[in-house]
Amino acid sequence: MYTPLWIIIGYFATLIGLGLYSRSLSKGTSADFFVVSRSIGPVLLLMSIFGTTMTGFALVGSTGKAYSDGIGVYGLMASWSGLIHSAVFFLVGIRLWAVGKRYGYLTQCEYFRDRFQSPALSYLLFPILVLLVIPYLLVGVIAAGKFLHATTAGMFPEAFPLMRTLADGSSAPHPLSGGLPPEWGGLIVCLIVLFYVFFGGLRGAVWANTLQTSVFMITGMIAFYLISSRLGGLAAAAEMVAKSDFAAPRLAREGEMGQLQFFTYFLVPLSVGMFPHLFQHWLTARSAKAFRLTVIVHPIFIMLVWAPCILIGVWAASHLGPLGPGQSPNAVLGRMVGDLVHSPVLSGLVAAGVLAAIMSSLDSQFVCLGTMFTNDVVLRVVGRERFRDSQVILLGRGFIVAVVAVTYGLAMWLKDSAQVFDLGVWCFSGFAGLFPVVVAAVYWRRVTATGVITSILVTAAAWCVLFYRDIVAEKPPGSEDELLIFGMMPVAVLVALSAVSLVLVSLLTRPPAPEVVARFFPGKPGEGGR
Repeated sequence: MYTPLWIIIGYFATLIGLGLYSRSLSKGTSADFFVVSRSIGPVLLLMSIFGTTMTGFALVGSTGKAYSDGIGVYGLMASWSGLIHSAVFFLVGIRLWAVGKRYGYLTQCEYFRDRFQSPALSYLLFPILVLLVIPYLLVGVIAAGKFLHATTAGMFPEAFPLMRTLADGSSAPHPLSGGLPPEWGGLIVCLIVLFYVFFGGLRGAVWANTLQTSVFMITGMIAFYLISSRLGGLAAAAEMVAKSDFAAPRLAREGEMGQLQFFTYFLVPLSVGMFPHLFQHWLTARSAKAFRLTVIVHPIFIMLVWAPCILIGVWAASHLGPLGPGQSPNAVLGRMVGDLVHSPVLSGLVAAGVLAAIMSSLDSQFVCLGTMFTNDVVLRVVGRERFRDSQVILLGRGFIVAVVAVTYGLAMWLKDSAQVFDLGVWCFSGFAGLFPVVVAAVYWRRVTATGVITSILVTAAAWCVLFYRDIVAEKPPGSEDELLIFGMMPVAVLVALSAVSLVLVSLLTRPPAPEVVARFFPGKPGEGGR
């Protein structure tokens, strides 16, 4: 009965050991702690980048969303992401890596400050990036807590009893009774990630991501095979869905999603161009050639991870039926694993794989926020010369601890009020709204600091208003579950406002100094940008 739990504990212990090992490889410098001395090759770069982009959103969130909304969820995110991510890596990531290596940058804020010769821009960008990363972190912590709750159901009946009220007014044990409460599961995952990041820095995150990516891809395919086999195979599972009054509408949702809504989803994956933690991973590459494998293989990996999760979510609609009061779609994957993967060993391995996917993003995000706080706030305000390298690392670690604490508190507050998938989409929409900024910085000579600042402020204000309306504010009865604006996803409005304000204000303000442009666009005018 406790075998899966022991396997999960063993996996956590492996991550702790990996953190200690990566610490032994550290050179003791801040550059090594924050960007691994820019020494990562093609395989580690692929595994760390893919691992940090695949979160609880991709596994727990997509399964829960497919349970609620159907198989079309694959078309919404996975198909778009497979194409858009690689394009962004090629068109933006390699250029930012080259500039970062040339001038020794560690963070996005540092790059934008130099690119536009504006300390004010850096100080503005930092809190906004933190604001947008927080929902991303919440996705991971909420998903981990919900998944562990479902996976450990029945293991601790006396310690964590949970009852539900039936239609006749009587009480009965809840399907998740005896499971580790989400508060405990989220806390444990936060502490494990904090440990190996605290000691290993980004090197620890890269090594952990490589292990975790391997684990969750292998175990995910095992889970898919076992669940489909228990349901009688792919054809039998599909037939069960077709015959289910609750699940049948989830096979096809023609007419239930507008064309504009589907089409504007392609803007959401543009977010990878502005992820601060992904920017930091790009900087770890040893050379531009290291990006080749990532650009080619990343879409294939997305298909291998997303397709099984979406199908499991659809099958869950017929296998589990309607969820009762107090039950969340976020727990669907854990329940399917618990119900259908009867081997305790395999259940434990699959559970470890799902947790690996969740944790492989949390670590990079924690390191990234610590890096930005240290380099873009403290060292800029107080002065770099006043700190030794060891003190710089200590500052980064301190802020990481603070971010973990805040994230955990917010995750426990929101754990029952928002789906993991919806939180993820809002996080990505905010970063996608800032995508015009990074494209202009890389390709447009005429863009100005004032234009960028205006674009960031407009996007942040619009995001806060729309996020509040969709996630925080109480919705009137009968309203749509998903906020749409003229039939479009909110991300379309954010990108449009960002791009228009950026272009208009840049054209109305004084062009940047020629020496600044020459620094980032070497060569004759017209080469590398206009």
